[in-house]
Amino acid sequence: MHLAGQPGIISAGSTIDEGMTVLTNRPGARSRGGPPRRGWSRRPHHRRRRATAVVVLVALVVGMVVFLVPGSGGGARSLHRSAGGDFFARVKALAGGGRGSFAKAESQAENDAINRTLAYTPYVRIAGAQHRELALSFDDGPGPYTPKILSILERYNVPATFFEVGILERYFHASTRAIVAHGYAIGDHTFSHYPMSRLSPSDQRAQLLEGARALQRYGAPFPRLFRAPFGMWDSHTVALLRHYRMLMVLWTVDTSDYLQPGASRIVKTVLAGAKPGAIILLHDAGGTRAETVAALPKIIARLRARGYKLVTVPRLLLDNPPPHNQNISAVIGRGG
Repeated sequence: MHLAGQPGIISAGSTIDEGMTVLTNRPGARSRGGPPRRGWSRRPHHRRRRATAVVVLVALVVGMVVFLVPGSGGGARSLHRSAGGDFFARVKALAGGGRGSFAKAESQAENDAINRTLAYTPYVRIAGAQHRELALSFDDGPGPYTPKILSILERYNVPATFFEVGILERYFHASTRAIVAHGYAIGDHTFSHYPMSRLSPSDQRAQLLEGARALQRYGAPFPRLFRAPFGMWDSHTVALLRHYRMLMVLWTVDTSDYLQPGASRIVKTVLAGAKPGAIILLHDAGGTRAETVAALPKIIARLRARGYKLVTVPRLLLDNPPPHNQNISAVIGRGG
């Protein structure tokens, strides 16, 4: 969002109106050009069940080969023992989300990618171009339109990254729980959506930590990603993020959807700026977001038609390490 005039302070029960106001005081085959093809359900819990079934099948085949091959020390008795509690407990662990699971290993790899990025830059505006991937990001939620955004992402099997305002969790935390359940990435967008560069160092710290605690109350881990409201931050912000090992995520394309330019204009802006490694800025709250909701299916379909894979910001960094030179002059004090 663009900052116009003196920004307001977010109070409980308020909503963010992008552009001019802050918060008021009112308390298989990839689908191209459309929704996924009919067939297997793409809902997250169905995908997890299919993944578990595949893991079980592969493990059973390997187990049969190992224990029935002559000279392997196996035989029927060994196969019977292998099919006991230890065997299936291990299969269940691999397919779950706990320690030793594939999901946990992927999460650790993405965290390591953030750490590697922080080793040479405190912020990222665009990732590398190693793969034809980009990330959709949504600011200012959770809010009344967030469930509609999540429904579209689920329907098209698209992950995204959400930068959330802590004070809104009191009213819309069900969406935060849903984001966590889907495995999408959540970043800190402060507690009250204040412009950080207009705050003292101690107030900046309070905004960041209170925002993080609000996310954690509803199942999110301590955020590794941060986006400054209005794109306004200073050296104190950078020092604070360095202390808490958080990466500032800027953007490659600002859709200006908060200005409500029309769904077709939002789509055109995304397509005009799309490139490998790009981070797209959209909003799921902070005002009326009906145009963003209407534009999202078209954005997804047309990006996929161009051969793009849509991923979260952490995954983008893992697959496409960002260049060391991040030109950020065009985005300071704009958007977010």
